Amino acid sequence: MSEIEVSQVVRTNGAKELARYLVEEISNGTLAVGIKLPAERELSERFNASRGAVRRVLGELKSRGLITQVVGSGTFVAAVPETTPAAGKGIGAISPAELMQARLLIEPMLPSLIVQYGTPQDFARMDECIERSEAAKTVEEFEHWDGALHEALAVATHNNFIRQILELATQVREQGEWGRLKQRSLTPERRTTYEDQHRALVNALKDRDEATARQVIEQHLLQIQRNLFGR
Repeated sequence: MSEIEVSQVVRTNGAKELARYLVEEISNGTLAVGIKLPAERELSERFNASRGAVRRVLGELKSRGLITQVVGSGTFVAAVPETTPAAGKGIGAISPAELMQARLLIEPMLPSLIVQYGTPQDFARMDECIERSEAAKTVEEFEHWDGALHEALAVATHNNFIRQILELATQVREQGEWGRLKQRSLTPERRTTYEDQHRALVNALKDRDEATARQVIEQHLLQIQRNLFGR
Protein backbone atom coordinates (compact mmCIF):
# COMPACT_ATOMS: atom_id res chain seq x y z
CA MET A 1 0.00 0.00 0.00
CA SER A 2 1.66 3.20 -1.15
CA GLU A 3 1.63 6.63 0.50
CA ILE A 4 -0.80 7.85 -2.18
CA GLU A 5 -3.23 5.03 -1.42
CA VAL A 6 -2.96 5.74 2.30
CA SER A 7 -3.91 9.39 1.74
CA GLN A 8 -7.11 8.37 -0.07
CA VAL A 9 -8.72 6.85 3.02
CA VAL A 10 -8.30 9.79 5.41
CA ARG A 11 -8.60 13.58 5.29
CA THR A 12 -6.70 15.15 8.18
CA ASN A 13 -2.93 15.46 8.38
CA GLY A 14 -2.80 13.63 11.70
CA ALA A 15 -4.72 10.65 10.36
CA LYS A 16 -2.58 10.56 7.21
CA GLU A 17 0.54 10.58 9.34
CA LEU A 18 -0.86 7.75 11.48
CA ALA A 19 -1.65 5.68 8.39
CA ARG A 20 1.81 6.23 6.94
CA TYR A 21 3.44 5.40 10.26
CA LEU A 22 1.57 2.13 10.72
CA VAL A 23 2.16 0.94 7.14
CA GLU A 24 5.85 1.82 7.27
CA GLU A 25 6.42 0.25 10.70
CA ILE A 26 4.60 -2.94 9.69
CA SER A 27 6.45 -3.04 6.35
CA ASN A 28 9.92 -2.72 7.87
CA GLY A 29 9.21 -5.19 10.66
CA THR A 30 9.36 -2.75 13.56
CA LEU A 31 5.75 -3.73 14.22
CA ALA A 32 6.02 -7.46 13.61
CA VAL A 33 3.16 -9.88 13.04
CA GLY A 34 1.46 -10.54 16.37
CA ILE A 35 2.49 -7.24 17.98
CA LYS A 36 -0.34 -5.40 19.75
CA LEU A 37 -0.93 -1.82 18.60
CA PRO A 38 -1.46 1.04 21.07
CA ALA A 39 -5.04 1.81 22.08
CA GLU A 40 -7.17 4.14 19.93
CA ARG A 41 -7.00 6.87 22.58
CA GLU A 42 -3.20 6.77 22.62
CA LEU A 43 -2.98 6.89 18.80
CA SER A 44 -5.48 9.75 18.74
CA GLU A 45 -3.43 11.82 21.19
CA ARG A 46 -0.07 10.94 19.65
CA PHE A 47 -1.03 11.88 16.09
CA ASN A 48 -3.53 14.64 16.92
CA ALA A 49 -6.31 12.80 15.09
CA SER A 50 -9.91 12.30 16.16
CA ARG A 51 -10.98 8.91 17.47
CA GLY A 52 -13.21 8.56 14.40
CA ALA A 53 -10.25 9.20 12.08
CA VAL A 54 -8.16 6.64 13.97
CA ARG A 55 -10.95 4.08 13.59
CA ARG A 56 -11.14 4.79 9.84
CA VAL A 57 -7.39 4.23 9.48
CA LEU A 58 -7.54 0.99 11.46
CA GLY A 59 -10.62 -0.10 9.52
CA GLU A 60 -8.78 0.40 6.22
CA LEU A 61 -5.74 -1.56 7.42
CA LYS A 62 -8.05 -4.30 8.69
CA SER A 63 -9.85 -4.48 5.32
CA ARG A 64 -6.45 -4.98 3.67
CA GLY A 65 -5.59 -7.78 6.07
CA LEU A 66 -2.74 -5.95 7.77
CA ILE A 67 -4.25 -5.96 11.25
CA THR A 68 -6.83 -7.91 13.19
CA GLN A 69 -9.04 -6.65 16.00
CA VAL A 70 -10.08 -8.90 18.86
CA VAL A 71 -12.91 -7.68 21.09
CA GLY A 72 -11.67 -7.30 24.64
CA SER A 73 -8.03 -7.87 23.67
CA GLY A 74 -7.03 -5.15 21.23
CA THR A 75 -5.59 -4.66 17.74
CA PHE A 76 -2.74 -6.80 16.45
CA VAL A 77 -0.50 -6.84 13.37
CA ALA A 78 -1.68 -9.67 11.11
CA ALA A 79 0.41 -9.43 7.94
CA VAL A 80 3.08 -7.46 6.06
CA PRO A 81 1.83 -5.30 3.14
CA GLU A 82 2.41 -6.59 -0.37
CA THR A 83 4.94 -4.62 -2.37
CA THR A 84 2.65 -4.35 -5.39
CA PRO A 85 0.24 -1.41 -5.55
CA ALA A 86 -2.71 -3.54 -6.64
CA ALA A 87 -4.79 -2.80 -3.57
CA GLY A 88 -6.98 0.29 -3.99
CA LYS A 89 -7.18 0.17 -7.81
CA GLY A 90 -10.88 -0.65 -7.62
CA ILE A 91 -11.62 2.49 -5.64
CA GLY A 92 -9.39 4.60 -7.84
CA ALA A 93 -11.34 3.50 -10.90
CA ILE A 94 -14.64 4.88 -9.55
CA SER A 95 -15.38 8.31 -11.01
CA PRO A 96 -17.26 11.11 -9.19
CA ALA A 97 -20.09 10.75 -11.72
CA GLU A 98 -20.42 7.04 -10.95
CA LEU A 99 -20.39 7.80 -7.25
CA MET A 100 -23.25 10.28 -7.64
CA GLN A 101 -25.31 7.74 -9.58
CA ALA A 102 -24.85 5.20 -6.80
CA ARG A 103 -25.58 7.71 -4.04
CA LEU A 104 -28.85 8.69 -5.70
CA LEU A 105 -29.90 5.04 -5.60
CA ILE A 106 -28.64 4.15 -2.12
CA GLU A 107 -28.88 7.15 0.20
CA PRO A 108 -32.64 7.84 -0.16
CA MET A 109 -33.15 4.41 1.43
CA LEU A 110 -31.34 5.40 4.66
CA PRO A 111 -34.26 7.15 6.38
CA SER A 112 -36.33 3.95 6.51
CA LEU A 113 -33.65 2.41 8.74
CA ILE A 114 -32.69 5.52 10.70
CA VAL A 115 -36.25 6.36 11.75
CA GLN A 116 -36.57 2.82 13.10
CA TYR A 117 -33.20 2.37 14.78
CA GLY A 118 -31.67 5.81 15.29
CA THR A 119 -30.86 6.62 18.93
CA PRO A 120 -30.57 9.94 20.79
CA GLN A 121 -26.79 9.46 20.69
CA ASP A 122 -26.93 9.09 16.90
CA PHE A 123 -28.88 12.32 16.53
CA ALA A 124 -26.57 14.16 18.94
CA ARG A 125 -23.61 13.16 16.76
CA MET A 126 -25.42 14.43 13.66
CA ASP A 127 -26.07 17.76 15.38
CA GLU A 128 -22.40 18.02 16.36
CA CYS A 129 -21.29 17.39 12.76
CA ILE A 130 -23.67 20.04 11.45
CA GLU A 131 -22.53 22.62 14.01
CA ARG A 132 -18.87 21.92 13.25
CA SER A 133 -19.43 22.13 9.49
CA GLU A 134 -21.28 25.43 9.82
CA ALA A 135 -18.39 26.82 11.88
CA ALA A 136 -15.73 25.56 9.43
CA LYS A 137 -13.36 28.24 8.13
CA THR A 138 -12.03 26.32 5.12
CA VAL A 139 -13.44 24.08 2.40
CA GLU A 140 -11.29 21.23 3.71
CA GLU A 141 -12.69 21.60 7.23
CA PHE A 142 -16.23 21.83 5.88
CA GLU A 143 -15.67 18.68 3.81
CA HIS A 144 -14.31 16.86 6.86
CA TRP A 145 -17.44 17.51 8.91
CA ASP A 146 -19.69 16.92 5.91
CA GLY A 147 -18.07 13.50 5.63
CA ALA A 148 -18.45 12.98 9.38
CA LEU A 149 -22.18 13.68 9.04
CA HIS A 150 -22.49 11.04 6.33
CA GLU A 151 -20.64 8.62 8.59
CA ALA A 152 -23.06 9.45 11.43
CA LEU A 153 -26.01 8.73 9.13
CA ALA A 154 -24.50 5.38 8.21
CA VAL A 155 -23.91 4.49 11.86
CA ALA A 156 -27.52 5.44 12.70
CA THR A 157 -28.85 2.75 10.36
CA HIS A 158 -27.36 0.12 12.72
CA ASN A 159 -26.85 -2.04 9.67
CA ASN A 160 -23.26 -3.17 9.10
CA PHE A 161 -23.76 -3.99 5.43
CA ILE A 162 -25.06 -0.49 4.71
CA ARG A 163 -22.22 0.99 6.74
CA GLN A 164 -19.64 -0.82 4.63
CA ILE A 165 -21.23 0.36 1.39
CA LEU A 166 -21.23 3.97 2.60
CA GLU A 167 -17.64 3.64 3.85
CA LEU A 168 -16.66 2.79 0.27
CA ALA A 169 -18.49 5.92 -0.89
CA THR A 170 -16.52 7.94 1.68
CA GLN A 171 -13.25 6.56 0.35
CA VAL A 172 -14.18 7.61 -3.19
CA ARG A 173 -15.14 11.09 -1.91
CA GLU A 174 -11.64 11.39 -0.45
CA GLN A 175 -9.99 10.97 -3.84
CA GLY A 176 -8.38 14.02 -5.40
CA GLU A 177 -10.77 14.32 -8.34
CA TRP A 178 -13.86 14.61 -6.11
CA GLY A 179 -12.12 17.17 -3.92
CA ARG A 180 -11.15 19.32 -6.91
CA LEU A 181 -14.69 19.27 -8.27
CA LYS A 182 -16.16 20.13 -4.87
CA GLN A 183 -13.69 22.96 -4.26
CA ARG A 184 -14.47 24.54 -7.65
CA SER A 185 -18.23 24.23 -7.19
CA LEU A 186 -18.63 25.14 -3.51
CA THR A 187 -19.61 28.80 -3.48
CA PRO A 188 -20.71 30.45 -0.20
CA GLU A 189 -24.31 30.40 -1.42
CA ARG A 190 -24.18 26.70 -2.25
CA ARG A 191 -22.55 25.89 1.05
CA THR A 192 -25.40 27.67 2.86
CA THR A 193 -27.89 25.62 0.84
CA TYR A 194 -26.11 22.39 1.80
CA GLU A 195 -26.13 23.39 5.46
CA ASP A 196 -29.86 24.16 5.35
CA GLN A 197 -30.52 20.80 3.71
CA HIS A 198 -28.45 19.00 6.35
CA ARG A 199 -30.46 20.70 9.10
CA ALA A 200 -33.77 19.82 7.44
CA LEU A 201 -32.69 16.20 7.00
CA VAL A 202 -31.63 15.69 10.60
CA ASN A 203 -34.75 17.42 11.92
CA ALA A 204 -36.96 15.13 9.83
CA LEU A 205 -35.08 12.07 11.07
CA LYS A 206 -35.48 13.19 14.68
CA ASP A 207 -39.23 13.54 14.04
CA ARG A 208 -39.21 10.00 12.57
CA ASP A 209 -40.60 11.56 9.37
CA GLU A 210 -39.31 9.12 6.78
CA ALA A 211 -41.07 10.67 3.78
CA THR A 212 -39.71 14.18 4.39
CA ALA A 213 -36.22 12.88 5.14
CA ARG A 214 -36.18 10.89 1.91
CA GLN A 215 -37.34 13.94 -0.05
CA VAL A 216 -34.64 16.14 1.49
CA ILE A 217 -31.91 13.60 0.70
CA GLU A 218 -33.02 13.33 -2.91
CA GLN A 219 -33.13 17.13 -3.32
CA HIS A 220 -29.74 17.46 -1.65
CA LEU A 221 -28.08 14.88 -3.89
CA LEU A 222 -29.63 16.31 -7.05
CA GLN A 223 -28.38 19.76 -6.01
CA ILE A 224 -24.85 18.41 -5.53
CA GLN A 225 -25.00 16.66 -8.90
CA ARG A 226 -26.06 19.86 -10.66
CA ASN A 227 -23.40 21.89 -8.92
CA LEU A 228 -20.61 19.40 -9.66
CA PHE A 229 -21.48 18.50 -13.23
CA GLY A 230 -23.83 21.24 -14.44
CA ARG A 231 -26.77 18.89 -14.84
